[in-house]
Amino acid sequence: MNALLRRTCLTALCLASLPIAARADQWIAPTPEELKMTAAPEAPGAPAIYLNREEITDDHLHMWRTYARLKVLTEGGKDYANVQVGQYNSSEHGGYTVEAIAGRTIHPDGTIIPFTGKPYEKLIEKGHGYKETAKVFTLPSVEVGSIIEYRYELRYDDNYFIAPSWFIQSDLFTRHAHYVWLPTNDELVSRDEKGEQLTSGISWTPILPKGVELKRTEIPAAGMQQQQRKFEVTLDNVPAAPDEEYMPPIRSLSYRVLFFYTPYRSVDEFWKESSKRWGKARNQFIGPGSKVQAAVKDLVLPTDTEDQKLRKIYAAVLKLENTVYTRERSRSEEHAQGLNEVKNTDDVWERKRGTDDQLTELFVAMARAAGFKAYVMAVTNRDKNIFLTGYMSLGQLNDFIAIVNIGGKEQFFDPGQPFCPYGQLAWKHTMAGGIRQIDNGATVAESPGPSYKDSRTDRVADLVMDDHGEATGPITMTFRGAPALRWRQLFLRGDAESLNHDLQKSVEEIVPANMEVKVRSIQHLEEYEQPLVVTFDVKGPIASSAGKRVLVPADLFEFGAKPTFSHNKREQAVYFPYTYSMFDAVRVKYPAGYSVESVPAAEDVPYKVKGKDGKEATAAMYQIKSESAPNSITVRRNLLMGEMIFYTDEYPNLYSFFTKFETRDHEPTVLKTTPQSASN
Repeated sequence: MNALLRRTCLTALCLASLPIAARADQWIAPTPEELKMTAAPEAPGAPAIYLNREEITDDHLHMWRTYARLKVLTEGGKDYANVQVGQYNSSEHGGYTVEAIAGRTIHPDGTIIPFTGKPYEKLIEKGHGYKETAKVFTLPSVEVGSIIEYRYELRYDDNYFIAPSWFIQSDLFTRHAHYVWLPTNDELVSRDEKGEQLTSGISWTPILPKGVELKRTEIPAAGMQQQQRKFEVTLDNVPAAPDEEYMPPIRSLSYRVLFFYTPYRSVDEFWKESSKRWGKARNQFIGPGSKVQAAVKDLVLPTDTEDQKLRKIYAAVLKLENTVYTRERSRSEEHAQGLNEVKNTDDVWERKRGTDDQLTELFVAMARAAGFKAYVMAVTNRDKNIFLTGYMSLGQLNDFIAIVNIGGKEQFFDPGQPFCPYGQLAWKHTMAGGIRQIDNGATVAESPGPSYKDSRTDRVADLVMDDHGEATGPITMTFRGAPALRWRQLFLRGDAESLNHDLQKSVEEIVPANMEVKVRSIQHLEEYEQPLVVTFDVKGPIASSAGKRVLVPADLFEFGAKPTFSHNKREQAVYFPYTYSMFDAVRVKYPAGYSVESVPAAEDVPYKVKGKDGKEATAAMYQIKSESAPNSITVRRNLLMGEMIFYTDEYPNLYSFFTKFETRDHEPTVLKTTPQSASN
């Protein structure tokens, strides 16, 4: 919500009501215990801990102040002396800048070294009408045992405000944390689509430890007759955010308080009214207009089936430039081409380029022009957050996807994602919550989940080994679905050289050390409906000797793999990005004079879960088997993962499943020398 806040005169707050860390002219004096500390019993092995963290947001001063005080415990903790603070400048929507940076380092003997340097500016991102940079500064003379302390302020434009979001857990343990918001007492006024005035109040979504509450109080404010509102949270001994393999987005799980302004009395009312307004605005942009209708008339034939029509439209949209992956044009560039602001999908089609969301809306417009019922849906990207209906903000929605009714059945499409196959979604947009258009408005919804059949990787090695255990030959990898989309979009963000480098490195990391890997060919790189096929040439040692026996990795691709899960206990659910299938085939032709003594035994290892109906279903399956031929052995290994989310009560069984099959992955093929006949 970007409503203007009626400006108020600046007022001085009562400093006595704020803690000492908020005072501009004072620091916290370290205690003897803090100076002597060499480890934190609350966080064994931690590189550092926060002794104090504080954030204060003051709407009257248009200021957000942060303060941090850390104890460095290991060499790795010295990295926290490098501080990066983002700032945002926009010619259209205001922004904020970093000011009042100060800091100091305190050695264990109490020596104080103040920060006297100057921060430098680092460009993070630049786009149409905005620039995001970061102020970077480094605290001086930091050593193991030091206390580092710093503060800075973010100043917002006077005509704008942002309700704060307090993300309380970080990657470090925090002994004391304090958060304050001093909102303006002025009412936030906006208008609905009918022009009727809406008065917004403050609401919030808290996720806090048991026993910790958000406090709301009224405090005196100098120069004001009415009391100043104050929201505050104080916490002690805040654990570091969980750091486990394959976790849900931590920003959706950690302790936090999210504030927002809303004129609505309930969550249901907010989403009903906000979705309706959003859906109406999208229809105004989508149309379709005359240019889109004319384009579709030229593109499809009356004799085409529904599927043929939609495939042609989808292909036409994916041929357009996606400026999220290239660059947005400046206003001056647009003006030089005689182009004005993009107001509808006709403008997008005319430019032959647009953002990912604009291209999705263009696809919907063209589908409508071809006679389809088509809708747009806004989703929260699963790689960043989880959609929360209790958080009454459209700001949690990241991207648009498309929904088209084909033959009475709705299908989902992702034309804003370059190279995404027809009828599929990028994994971050699957099982994602958000809002979608319907015939009479819009509503809260969730996108469908992926199928393990959509994302498949085949890895085939055909190697010849010599008497010294060195193997040569090709490795062919075939990618479909999410793995193919990842490599293709990496190419789009880089170039052919960087893609070759990344592909080569990905294989070097899994095959035995000292193997040479080179990319021989890449097929169907830009043909999104075809599997991506990459062939490598490899050469190097794969065998190790054990007396008269030679050990050869059964599955070359799992030789260097580390265990998926490093602990047998779990705090958070397991959250795989997507379901998938993986098929490996490794054939090694060994030299004369050797024979096979043993190979990994064939086995099927299922992982079963109970469904809501109480019946067992197979959620994952591991299979391994071997095939012998004269002078060669072929090992086939398949892994099917049909579920994405496994809750903590399921983790012991899941951990056992992975431990069992990953142990099998490291079983070798054993060759033995064959006695030579007397005639030889």
